[in-house]
Amino acid sequence: MRIFTAVEIENRETLSRIIEFKNKLTACFRGRGLKPVEDENIHITLRFIGEVNDSALPDIERCVKKVSTYAPFEISVKGVGAFPNVSRPRVIWVGIEEGGELLKALRQAMEPCLRPYAKPDRTSFVPHITVGRVKGRPDPGCLKQLLEEFEGTVFGRSSVTEVKLKRSFLRPTGPIYADVLTVRLRG
Repeated sequence: MRIFTAVEIENRETLSRIIEFKNKLTACFRGRGLKPVEDENIHITLRFIGEVNDSALPDIERCVKKVSTYAPFEISVKGVGAFPNVSRPRVIWVGIEEGGELLKALRQAMEPCLRPYAKPDRTSFVPHITVGRVKGRPDPGCLKQLLEEFEGTVFGRSSVTEVKLKRSFLRPTGPIYADVLTVRLRG
């Protein structure tokens, strides 16, 4: 099974603003070259684990439960950008400003335990919300203008009260995510 750990955007107004930006981004690509993230799949990935055997699931769940010692907190969702950069975008994202260090701490709490199951990261962890994956050549003028327009936009705040272990079912039309485990932050 293909799995990852995630935090969802709990504040509906903040999520709505992220979806509005994603819809403008989709319009900028005019239906070509962008695979937008489905509204119901918008989240912050803490750790992509990848394909694992079902027999590893109890150990992985034990790893994820380590975050329960953390207290709930808030994040602020602000700004937009692209990985690796705006001139050669592969991923378009919405940023996390306040609370980013706490998201890193949640990830780090699980990391030593998850290391035998997860593929090593190629880059350091930057908390963000992926809203689209670039599959072709965007209209550079439209994309640049849109990213500049939303560069400092405050999308809102959201509570982080739980971490989820999610399963990803890949389909040609896009993935379907299912919750495997939900761990409440209790502090």
